Amino acid sequence: MSIDPTLLSILACPQDKGPLLLVGDEVLYNPRLRRAYPIENGIPVLLIDEARDVDDAAHADYLARGTAADA
Repeated sequence: MSIDPTLLSILACPQDKGPLLLVGDEVLYNPRLRRAYPIENGIPVLLIDEARDVDDAAHADYLARGTAADA
């Protein structure tokens, strides 16, 4: 189940209010803060407490695989 491009274009990080990258159908990623928000059953979980910090390797992977809202 994919996130609708229109929805993706309006979703923002709850912490810094900036745009997010869609990585597969697994996470929405904020590369500025290196925080990944899970997608559970096709529903983004944009709660600061549910986000996880991302290490250097995962950051590089997410940047390589991520799709921006305006792509």
